Amino acid sequence: MGSRVKVKAGGRTLTLSNLDKPLYPDGTAKSEVIAYYSRITPFLMPHLRGRPVTFVRFPNGVHGQKFFQKNTDASAPEWLPTVSLRGGGSRRGADADEVVRYALLEELAALVWAANLAALELHVRQWTVVGGARSLPNRLVFDLDPGPGTTIVECARVAERLREVLVADGLIPVATTSGSKGMQIYAGIETTSAQAPSAYARTIATAFEQETPQLVTATMAKARRDGKVFIDWSQNNIAKTTISPYSLRGRDAPTVATPVAWDEVRGCREPEQLMFAADDVLDRTADHGDLFAPVEHDRAALPR
Repeated sequence: MGSRVKVKAGGRTLTLSNLDKPLYPDGTAKSEVIAYYSRITPFLMPHLRGRPVTFVRFPNGVHGQKFFQKNTDASAPEWLPTVSLRGGGSRRGADADEVVRYALLEELAALVWAANLAALELHVRQWTVVGGARSLPNRLVFDLDPGPGTTIVECARVAERLREVLVADGLIPVATTSGSKGMQIYAGIETTSAQAPSAYARTIATAFEQETPQLVTATMAKARRDGKVFIDWSQNNIAKTTISPYSLRGRDAPTVATPVAWDEVRGCREPEQLMFAADDVLDRTADHGDLFAPVEHDRAALPR
């Protein structure tokens, strides 16, 4: 392949570069990353639309230097929608005195453009922008992170317990793998308070820690995580981001944050059972459709 190639993507013309460059140790090239994001667009796009994106870029592959990009630079195409929001990210807080111009990925061409930048990972908020302003959260998320000595298998057991609590509270939980070691549990919500999702999630995580302190921690300190699953309730903070469902991960293999059925969660006994590569996810969506759809379509009032 030539070093620069012009392609059509949804009616737009883009110039792509270095398509044969390997981005993963198994030889997966940039062209294959672009192909994945192009084919997954119908399933991924509903969960990106309106959500400011933070990219994790790997220009020299997953074993090279990576960097996070929030601000959309001058090289972005003029047709790419952006939103300027005050806030310095999770470390500085949503009200920090910094204006960030975030990209909004709302069409095929935008995904192809991002993939061409080697933006393997797409991280999004639990809220959307409406009329250029931040709206109230419409997703609740629990990020289950396995500590040393545990795996996604232990996360699956915690996820089953979380499902029971959320269903009892009138929510419709959906599970996804993180594409790395853990998983997330989401629910579509309606709330009148930006702080309510974090408070609700923290209450549940703390209760789980008190009930089974040998299995679960709700404390961020890494020294407390050995042999336990950390329930990260803080991902509901309006300044934080979570890996988008259907996003690739910058790991040793082109794994994907993958929505899974609850039968799969209950049946998980080996980590490999909940590990999916890009090709697997394309097959799964062809067979099962969008397992994450209830988070967008079935929102329920967040319990007080």
